[in-house]
Amino acid sequence: MKNLFKYLSILLFSTLISAEVKEHQGILATLYVQDSAEYYANSINVYRSAIDKLPSVLSDKSISAAIEQKGDFQDKPPAVILDVDQTVLDNIAYQARLIKTRTYYPEGWDEWCMEEQADYIPGVKDFLDYATELGVAIFFVTNRTANLEEATKNNLEDLGFIFKEKRDQLLMKGEKNWGSNKNSRRSLIAKDYRIVMMFGDNLGDFIDGSDNKNSSDHRMAVTKKYKQMWGHYWFMLPNPNYGDWENSIIDFKYNIPKEEQLQIKIDALDTK
Repeated sequence: MKNLFKYLSILLFSTLISAEVKEHQGILATLYVQDSAEYYANSINVYRSAIDKLPSVLSDKSISAAIEQKGDFQDKPPAVILDVDQTVLDNIAYQARLIKTRTYYPEGWDEWCMEEQADYIPGVKDFLDYATELGVAIFFVTNRTANLEEATKNNLEDLGFIFKEKRDQLLMKGEKNWGSNKNSRRSLIAKDYRIVMMFGDNLGDFIDGSDNKNSSDHRMAVTKKYKQMWGHYWFMLPNPNYGDWENSIIDFKYNIPKEEQLQIKIDALDTK
């Protein structure tokens, strides 16, 4: 009887997991970003804090926000680097589509980007306007692929952003053989500019990719190592929908079944 009960419990739990996967794992995260006052307030807080700190960061020319920046950079013109998705552009409507169609990224991603209808993340417009007013160059370093550059630029311009620099301000994955690791693109910008602030929703927007695509414990250790950077030169936007925080839990095994991924995540929960 005990064995039968154990078997039925396992069977029921497996059924529940399958049902939850079918309902889509991201529904609460998507609703949080799309509908909650808390998410709005958090995003406003990040960019308001950056606005408050920008004048002092500009005046202290001994500091660079990029760990790739070496040598004499004090007299270079200032620049900020921002990721695009869920840092500048809000794609939560795309996440909602995935849930309603019971599909997963990258299904429909390129099509969404080419619609050019993503809104600004709360607070980012005020920061971009203020930084531009202070003479700070704006660069976007994104892992959107190069075929989406024109659509991404159009989307940003439709929201009012003006590309003012004489050089490329929108650095895409796949452009000039750039991979998903962003350090080479940050290094390129650092040749001509002092990078004063960086913004993102993923740890790889700030550090080397080898540290980012690593275990959860390693990623946390690296985050703590650079504790002095957060809130002064590095600004993290909340993204509960996706990111390498999630991938590290499943050991970056993207191709295993969704049911198995969910079980790994459940097993990772700490109940003390």
